Amino acid sequence: MSENEETTNPLLTIVVPAYNEGKRLPATLPQIIHYVNGQDFGVEVIVVNNNSSDDTRAIAEKFAADYDYIKVMDEAQQGKGAAVRTGMLAGKGDYLFIADADLSMPIDQVGKFLPPQSGNYDVAIGSREAPGAVRYDEPEYRHVMGRVFNLIVRWFAVPGFHDTQAGFKCFTREAAHQVFPKQTIDGWAFDVEVLYIAQKLKHNILEVPIEWHYQPNSRINPLKSSYEMFAQVFEIRRKGREGIYD
Repeated sequence: MSENEETTNPLLTIVVPAYNEGKRLPATLPQIIHYVNGQDFGVEVIVVNNNSSDDTRAIAEKFAADYDYIKVMDEAQQGKGAAVRTGMLAGKGDYLFIADADLSMPIDQVGKFLPPQSGNYDVAIGSREAPGAVRYDEPEYRHVMGRVFNLIVRWFAVPGFHDTQAGFKCFTREAAHQVFPKQTIDGWAFDVEVLYIAQKLKHNILEVPIEWHYQPNSRINPLKSSYEMFAQVFEIRRKGREGIYD
């Protein structure tokens, strides 16, 4: 069993959406475990298996058998957004943190999102563009794609933020339980939608500079995914005008 203290009412929940992550989880979960066991507060880890066709679930269950703070859930609706929503609504932590399975942001940086290091916020988003952020090994084409997409996001959906797409975000439990039930998009632009909803609800959103390492074998297809994300941004704008999020 773990050395982590009681997780009935943990300070932190770490949600890891996982679709065919059988190759990554054997490296990712030990890093998360090392982080959790080094803390003096309660942490739970939720791995959400999203219709994986590989051994993602079996690997997660193996770790869960050894560490009582790791839980494995299933989400039948396909899409990262659906998997994240399931984990965020199930989490018991005062703070609920979304972590990509590739850990392109080292897990020990979670402390930046928690008191006393963080400011007062409802939603904190990891940013690769905020002052103090550092990117490592990112291909130029990926950086250009991200900046163009962010420009569209700022124009049409979520103004004021330089990076909405880094997969590392933290919500207070109260904010998560207000935002995620209104989420409708399960695809790549779910990040934009939940931030749009958070702004609409007048939540305080903080941009946190992070250290970010590009990881190969990304799920993003430069052409197909870009088209889908652009279309979803305009869908968010339309839904907002129609009062879907009210």
